[in-house]
Order: sequence, then C-alpha cells, then structure tokens
Amino acid sequence: QVQLVESGGALVQPGGSLRVSCVASGFTFSSYAMAWYRQAPGKERELVARISPPGGIRNYLDSVKGRFTISRDNAKRTVYLQMNSLKPEDTAVYYCNVPSLGGNYWGQGTQVTVSS
Repeated sequence: QVQLVESGGALVQPGGSLRVSCVASGFTFSSYAMAWYRQAPGKERELVARISPPGGIRNYLDSVKGRFTISRDNAKRTVYLQMNSLKPEDTAVYYCNVPSLGGNYWGQGTQVTVSS
C-alpha cells in the first residue's frame, strides 16, 4: 500500500536550480524518516539526503552538501529536494524512499539532467 510518486525532474543548465518532490501515501508519513536517492546510468543507486521525523535532522551525501537541501511538509505528505548549483555529475534518476520500511517501495523516479 506504500506509494511514492516523484516529480519535478527536468533538463537544467549547469549552475542552475531545481526542486523535486515526492508525495507519499500508505503509511504514517510524519512518523518516518524520508530519503532521496539517485542513480545514474551504469552506477549504483546512492543515498543523497535524508530527513528525520518530523523534520529537524538532516544528512547529506558529501558531494551535495551545501548545495542540496531536503525538507518535508508533513501535512502534504511530501518530501522535497532543493538542488542548487547543479553540476553535470548530478545527472541521474532521483527517487525517494522510506529507509526504515525496508521494502522495495521505489517509485518511478524523476529524471534530472544537467547539461548545457
């Protein structure tokens, strides 16, 4: 019953900004940590950022620290990833998930392409 729907991906120029969103359902959203992952072609999926319930503690992949910000709106059951100063190496499909649930609840992801 867990459903995760990512959106907001786009083609953006290097140095640009983008915010991707994930709307969640099927569980008590405000009680669970949420996370963003990404996967580039030929690469393993990697954890990008996570946020605690209800939203006070954040962790980031070192390569995005200072550029990306994870946030959540519990009323909207939505987690966001604000991406600034984007680099070509940020190009990937971005996914959200619920780390503590441990299941294969991956959504379709949303494509972020950083290119001139």
